[in-house]
Amino acid sequence: MLNNKEDIYLIIKVRKETRDDYPDVKRVVKAAFEKEFGKDKESTLIERLRQNAVFIPDLSLVAVVGDSVVGHALFFPVVIRSDCERPDALSLSLAPIAVAPDFQRKGIGKRLIEEGLSIAATLGHKSVIVFGHPSYYPRFGFKPAGNWHVKPSFSGVPDNAFMAIELLAGGLTDSSGTVQLPEEFNEAIEAM
Repeated sequence: MLNNKEDIYLIIKVRKETRDDYPDVKRVVKAAFEKEFGKDKESTLIERLRQNAVFIPDLSLVAVVGDSVVGHALFFPVVIRSDCERPDALSLSLAPIAVAPDFQRKGIGKRLIEEGLSIAATLGHKSVIVFGHPSYYPRFGFKPAGNWHVKPSFSGVPDNAFMAIELLAGGLTDSSGTVQLPEEFNEAIEAM
């Protein structure tokens, strides 16, 4: 029987999401966010992002324990619109990430993030942006995005909750500007 964090961490498998996983991902995401938001906006967001032409299937990941999907993470392309004469830059956003309530605080989110960052770097992506808990994401190397003069496209986000990481050295050099999220993100944010 698996009782502790170390046992579960050893048997977690992270892999690319398949179409067969979609119902399980919806269940996990809904359960993970239901308590906090009381709505099912995040799973709807994921469904809509899968239909977007820039969706990268290799960056939609599931965590599996046995035969059960217990976590999901999505890395999605975004544009950093330049505030000056430089060209716009491309980045990824990490959102949403969800772990089934019974499996939270067991290292599953950590594995999803670490594997996702590794895959993104292997695919040649230079950076990742995240809106999230300032005490959680720095352990992966995320720093305030303002360090690179990158800002969100909407107000109300504390500076320390809007973070970025360079996957390649200098991956955010000359990327100053405003992150332009796809319309699907904007609609989800407005609905919260």
